[in-house]
Amino acid sequence: MIDVILCDDHALIRRGIRDTLCDEVDVRVVGEAGDYGELRTLMRRLGAERAAQGRAGACDVLVLDINLPGRSGLDALHALKDEGSPVKVLVVSMYPEDQYALRALRAGAYGYVNKGGDPQLIVQAVRTVAQGRKYVTPEIAQMLVENLTAPAAAHPHSQLSDRELQTLTLIASGKRLADIAEQLALSPKTVSVYRARVLEKLQLANNAELTVYAIRNGLVGE
Repeated sequence: MIDVILCDDHALIRRGIRDTLCDEVDVRVVGEAGDYGELRTLMRRLGAERAAQGRAGACDVLVLDINLPGRSGLDALHALKDEGSPVKVLVVSMYPEDQYALRALRAGAYGYVNKGGDPQLIVQAVRTVAQGRKYVTPEIAQMLVENLTAPAAAHPHSQLSDRELQTLTLIASGKRLADIAEQLALSPKTVSVYRARVLEKLQLANNAELTVYAIRNGLVGE
């Protein structure tokens, strides 16, 4: 039996994924979380329960959204990787593969699936990841090849750090620097530094140009 935890801030999305997975005889959803804080609390509890049973980790597969309130899914990936967690992470996101898939895989994810795809792909991906194998779609495989052979052709925002990219998307979503600082648990000065780095790396002049760039590149909705 594959134990799965779902982490997505939209309850309807979690329900849809849960219903899809629970139709399978070899998969069960053992917990759900709506943000990073809930996820950490849930994983500590389930981790202790499974440890008492002689099983490692809070679950076998964590199905994780990138766009969470507060600390992002990428933050969760980095934290789990730094801790040496045995939990295998499958990222399921609304963002197209060309925006976040490679970044998520580099951060430690075992696979990446777009929410707009066939629900059965999530089932297939969960089974693949649970076996300790990477799950990539043909589109991601093509991107991996292109990234190896012609890395210079990548999007300009691919040079941003995870925190810089998060700052970019939040500003483009209309958040003020003070709101971003509170959401990310950072000082306003630190967020200002990230903003300055983003503008410099993308050769943009202000928040308006930053927002247009983010929309054109599919980093936020219009």
